[in-house]
Amino acid sequence: MKDSSNPIIPIMFIPFNNDENECCYCKRKIFLNSRTDQLSINEIPHTQITNFKYVAEGGFGIIYKATWLGQDVAVKRFLNSHNISKYFLNEVKSLFQCYSLEYIIEVYGISQDIETKDYMLVMKYASGGNLHNHLHKNFSDIAWNKKLHTLWKILEGLNVIHKNHFIHRDFHSGNILIAHQTWLICDLGLSLPANYSLSNNEVYGVIPYIAPEIFKGGAFSKESDIYSIGMIMWELTTGCKPFANIDHDVDLIYKIIDGKQPEITKDTPECFANLMKRCWDSDPSRRPLITEITESFNNWYHKNKYVEIFKQAEQKRLELIQLKQLGPEFSEKPHPGAIYTSRPLSSMISNLSSTRSFSIKQDNILIDDSGEYNTKEQDLDIDISESKKRNITKVLQIETSDQGKRIKIVNRN
Repeated sequence: MKDSSNPIIPIMFIPFNNDENECCYCKRKIFLNSRTDQLSINEIPHTQITNFKYVAEGGFGIIYKATWLGQDVAVKRFLNSHNISKYFLNEVKSLFQCYSLEYIIEVYGISQDIETKDYMLVMKYASGGNLHNHLHKNFSDIAWNKKLHTLWKILEGLNVIHKNHFIHRDFHSGNILIAHQTWLICDLGLSLPANYSLSNNEVYGVIPYIAPEIFKGGAFSKESDIYSIGMIMWELTTGCKPFANIDHDVDLIYKIIDGKQPEITKDTPECFANLMKRCWDSDPSRRPLITEITESFNNWYHKNKYVEIFKQAEQKRLELIQLKQLGPEFSEKPHPGAIYTSRPLSSMISNLSSTRSFSIKQDNILIDDSGEYNTKEQDLDIDISESKKRNITKVLQIETSDQGKRIKIVNRN
């Protein structure tokens, strides 16, 4: 958005922390001011942004619809960002340099609240809302060919991001927006809080969309974005968010590490299901590249042999909807502990690497001195340092009397 008649935007110079003067994502050379060696970012005076209307709240920011220069814009306010970190500023600068990439939401500039001093990102307003809301409202009308086209366009967007050396790190249906029939990706690298520092080693995100290796201490990567794509593919088949009916707690993280996957719908073609499951592979190196996924969708959408397969899938989809077996309105009620905003997860993840202790009760058959059988309920503290799914044999000795009689209890999970 340009306004040649009102060049009101002063320039805010922020040092760019890169010795090679490159954008830390797309690796383009950045034009620096020769006098200050600083990168310029448009700073929009807060007084020029009016008509704030609350839209939604994420893990670290609030989204508003507002007016700037007579047009609708989206404004993301970063909470507690008056103590803004160098890392966050580098994120903003990288995004500002790369917003011209196709399929990425356009960024107009940065502003600061006069009273709270919170920083705000001013962006293009996507009137169509996000992908999940679109699916929830229109699921019955979204035929398989529309699903394929939507995913194909989203994949092209992620392909552009990966080709330009970006990693999204927080890719889910809430960060995919529609504006004028165009799908746009937002929150690129900005899912972190504004006062985040790399030294924190903190992980932020939405648990169901996070790849299992992240929970085991791995780094976000293109492959972890591919895992998220698999969840987005599934979401288009159901109109529901993954794992919405269970608590998003440490137990879910354990299950994801063990390979827990959402149940695939009966109308999903085998080729689609197989690709989706490859995206969920626990080994990141075995996940398909974004180029392979994009090519698959191109073939499914255009080649005759696949067109027929997806026509049959559409017939099955309509049957399931008629039987009230498919669609968000027929799904289980969301669990109150299902959280779909980005949040800090390191405290949960740290519990995975430490010994997990929990109490169980077991009816144990014991033999007393008279030779009679007695049943006692024992409280057992069992340390489980590995995943619950793996076959673990614990041999526990439980004292049953002062005479020291013992019985072995074998616990096989």
